[in-house]
Amino acid sequence: MASILIIDDESGIRRTLASILEDEKYEVFTAEDAIIGIDILKRESISLVFLDVLLPNLGGLEALEQIRKGWPHLEVAVISGHANIDMAVRAVKLGAFDFLEKPLSLDKVLTVCRNALTLQNLRKENRELKKKSRLTGDEIVGTSAKIEEVRTLIRQAAASDARILITGDNGTGKELVAQAIHQLSSRADNAFVEVNCAAIPDTLIESELFGHEKGAFTDAFSSRKGRFEIADGGTLFLDEIGDMSLMAQAKVLRALQEQKIERVGGEKTIGVDVRIVAATNKNLIKECEEGRFRQDLFFRLNVIPIQIPPLRERQEDIPLLLFHFLSSMGVEKIEFDDSALQILTVYEWPGNVRELRNFAERVAVMHRENRLGDKAVIDLLQKTPAALGNSTTSDLPGTLKGAQKTQPNVGNNAFSNHSFPIQILEMRYNSAKESFEKFYLEYQLAKNGGIIARTAEALGIYPSNLHAKLRKYRIVINGGKPTLAEKK
Repeated sequence: MASILIIDDESGIRRTLASILEDEKYEVFTAEDAIIGIDILKRESISLVFLDVLLPNLGGLEALEQIRKGWPHLEVAVISGHANIDMAVRAVKLGAFDFLEKPLSLDKVLTVCRNALTLQNLRKENRELKKKSRLTGDEIVGTSAKIEEVRTLIRQAAASDARILITGDNGTGKELVAQAIHQLSSRADNAFVEVNCAAIPDTLIESELFGHEKGAFTDAFSSRKGRFEIADGGTLFLDEIGDMSLMAQAKVLRALQEQKIERVGGEKTIGVDVRIVAATNKNLIKECEEGRFRQDLFFRLNVIPIQIPPLRERQEDIPLLLFHFLSSMGVEKIEFDDSALQILTVYEWPGNVRELRNFAERVAVMHRENRLGDKAVIDLLQKTPAALGNSTTSDLPGTLKGAQKTQPNVGNNAFSNHSFPIQILEMRYNSAKESFEKFYLEYQLAKNGGIIARTAEALGIYPSNLHAKLRKYRIVINGGKPTLAEKK
């Protein structure tokens, strides 16, 4: 049963309207002024409001503004005994569903009531359908445990208005996660506004975020809303927040604390209802320790932290992502040899999902055959498409560099001319990964003269971690040359 609220200072109007609507089996609430009416809205689930224009304490049009802001999906029909065109136009601009003149027509009231409730139900169904389609996670591709954890966090975070801090390497999809949170939230029908904090000069950041009044500075020829105002009722995505200057951080902190802003050159305080989602590829705890980021702002932003894993930590998602990107580019009939997919899976993708998408686009544009082997894939990774389809030999990129040719001479030791064991590419994933790691450790030890400290530094790990890996693979140091320990 739909619930209807009547806000009118005339008791006769309240009684008449309530009687008509109750006869139609609606649940009716009444209030003699807007303040009481808004209090009822906070307690009850109301489907439609009939709102008088001339009210004591708080005027009807002012109340309409508050209702539209606090309950954006609620329909409001404005009624007045002193109607004029200007008032009607203003009411509609403020979001009124309809404008009724007193004395009220019974048929008109019931027609407006039915139409408003029907429209509201259609909009509700549309929002629910959109949410269900978004919950499938079509845009966040992957089945790995880490990406499933991110999906769970997105759904949990979207249900509240808590601030969110998304962290992760460049190209991992932080903006996509922010958009998903917005689309699944109650603010989905309002604006999603993005600000790239790294791309805006310090001299313009305040104007960009908070807007400015005419004449506030040179070239301010007219007043302009800032991103906070534009995002009112929606979500403001502060991308690369770690690159924002300390001065700008202070102003953002104040806006978050007070939920109010002032335009540059203005004196009026403007209230804003904005959900903040921030993102960075920096370690903000370290930035705080080194004085480049405000600790109080960090705590304000880091209510719900979401860490996006790099692609190298969810390698099982790489084939899924690759075929997803190719499909979105209209490339359906293309296959990869197992060895080619193995190369793509083991490659570390320093540019993360963004680099993989670029690779997919390169495949879509430059592939000559419907099945690609390892050599063609290597060429594409190396951005040398001339040999596609009939490639002969090429280096693997990244951590597999040197896969198909002799390793560089590292001195007179057992691994001076040791080439990459290409049979690794025919192994199953876990075996191949371990075999390559063992080979890589042996090579780096030889290159660094068997010195643990130097090798650990070259690898970017602690010596204790290196010792653990040597024990794992039974690698021993013999006169500066790594050799396999005999199995017991």
